[in-house]
Formats: sequence, structure tokens, C-alpha cells
Amino acid sequence: MGSARLIKGLAVNRGRPDLASLEAETDPDRFVWKVLPHAARSFAASIVVLPEDQARAAAVAYLYCRMLDTYEDLLPDTASSIEAMTAFAERFRSHLPLPSAPELPDAVAGNDRDRVYLLLIRRCDLVDEVFASLSPEARVQIADLVEDMASGMIWSRDAFARQGGVLVDEDQLASYCRNVIGFPALFTLAQVSDLELPEPAREDALLVSEMIQLANVTRDIERDLERGVGYHPDLKPYLGQRPEGAKAQGAVREAREAYMAMAFARVPAYRRLFEGMKLGGSAPVRAAAVLMLLFTELHYRGCAVRTGNPAWRGPRSRLDVCLRSLPAAVSPSWATHTVRRVEREFLASLHALSHPTARA
Repeated sequence: MGSARLIKGLAVNRGRPDLASLEAETDPDRFVWKVLPHAARSFAASIVVLPEDQARAAAVAYLYCRMLDTYEDLLPDTASSIEAMTAFAERFRSHLPLPSAPELPDAVAGNDRDRVYLLLIRRCDLVDEVFASLSPEARVQIADLVEDMASGMIWSRDAFARQGGVLVDEDQLASYCRNVIGFPALFTLAQVSDLELPEPAREDALLVSEMIQLANVTRDIERDLERGVGYHPDLKPYLGQRPEGAKAQGAVREAREAYMAMAFARVPAYRRLFEGMKLGGSAPVRAAAVLMLLFTELHYRGCAVRTGNPAWRGPRSRLDVCLRSLPAAVSPSWATHTVRRVEREFLASLHALSHPTARA
């Protein structure tokens, strides 16, 4: 089942989604699996290879997180955005069936990808039906996740508003990343590991969430600037516009390199978490962990090329990521080797970014 979903997900064109097919789907489970690759990007691949019960819970949780992200991303007015996120989180304090999710006007969509997110919110009742079929423990964990994430994203949205559309330092950027991906990361660990999560491992999970979310930040710098958001204070002069011209593009390149360096410095946390929480013990979890890391590596290899830095040898496409992950499903030692290889590559790239004369 997971393999079939993985292959279908790879075939999805997120830039040109089949909106009519998604709109026509009325079966709750089929809708969740059909919309997930559009909503979750590389996360979908790591979710679908998990055991069925864990995969369903993780898929529902991620789709709810995507809805929260949509209220934060697409509503231009800060007060309206915070009101929508608050109302969405408060749904989970009600008895089943859950109340309807706050609606968004079609006009806030800037492209077909945004229209998928609006469709997801419109069809939230289908996701709610799958949520209702989960175990009581999973439902409580998801409700806690949504409330925690909503609180964090409300802080982030307010910070952007107070600071003229930017985050002012690395500490704020780290907090933002933790608010977006950190809580889902902790939820996923609770799903896939039977071990108690000690405080050092919890901190490593949050560091990993920074590394992963920074991939999204580095990818979308130009798009975010156009919508008036900058994650680096030096980008403030370019808010609300496409960065054009040597000065603007230079500022974007330097910000992208700063994000890359911040992400690369966090890669040891992935290895510590993988080994310390014994995530290599079960084949599905092992494969999911390697898939996530290789998709992250694929992105940062592209970032290196985009900023004029050398790219190390690694996966060249989404299909290549999946093929390179196959041995990890049957070989714990191969999975460990892969995790440690990516760590070495990231740290070598961090050194090169920190010593520009060494890469000249």
C-alpha cells in the first residue's frame, strides 16, 4: 500500500494540480491520500511508507498543519489571520463531529497550488471523518499538536507585523521554524518510537525541524518577498516586490547562504536522533527517516548550485531519492551509513560557506 502511494505521489504535478479530481473525491480516506502529495511535498513520501495506522494519523496531522499554514500564509490582514488560526485550533476542544473550519475567500489564492490549499480547507470535513476514526490517543495527540502549532504561528505572525514584515535575527528565525515544523516533528516521533523522549532528544528533534523548515525558507525567498515577508533583516528593503537588479539579487543570495549555513550546522542533530531513538530498528520508520533526509539533501544541493557554490555528489531528482532509500528499508547499516554521509557533506559545505576563500 505504501509503495503504491509513494509512486502515485511522485507522479503528482504540484504546479498543475487536477483540481476537478480533488474536488470530486467524496471518500474521506481516498481524499486524504489524494491531496497529501499536493500539501506535504517531500513529507508525503516519508508518511506513506509508515505502517498504516501511523501513516493515517501522520497524514491527518500534517493536513491540519497545512490548513493552519494556509491561514497564516494567505490572509494578508494580521488580525484576520490570527482570528482564523485561533478558531481552527479551538475546533478540537469540541466533541465529535468537529465544527466546520473557518472559510477563506477564493480571491486570496495566487496560483493553483494555493487553490489546492483552499480546496483542502473547504473539504476539511473529509479529513475530520478520518480523524474521528483514529484511536482516542492519536486524536488527543493531534489536537495538542494543532493547538501548540497555532500558538506558535500566532506568535510568528504577530512578530512579522510588529517588525515591518521581517524577522530580526537567527533566534527569531529558529523560533519560527520550530513553530512550523517542530511540533509536527515531536508528534511524529511519538507515533513511531516506543522510547520515552528525553530532553536532549526533544531538543535534537527541534533542531532537525529548523534544518527542514529552512529548506522551505530558502526555496521561497523570492515568492515570500513578493507577498511582503522576509526572514532576514537585510531583505526588508525588497519587501513587496520581485528582487531584481544586482543589489537585490546579491542580498537574496547572501540571505540564502546564511540560511544554508544555519541549516547545515544542525545536521548532527539528525544523526543523534536517528541513533539515540533507535529509529533504524524498524524497516518502515528507517525508510521514512532516510527519505526525509535525502529529500532535504536534494533541496540543499540545488541551493548550492543556485548560489554559485559547488554541489556535492548526491541525489539528483525525487525518483533518485526514492531509489537511494530502498537499501535502507532492508539494511540498518546502510541507513546509518546514509545518515552519516549526509552529515559529512553538510558539515563540509558549512566549512566552505564559512571560509569563502577556500571555495574560490
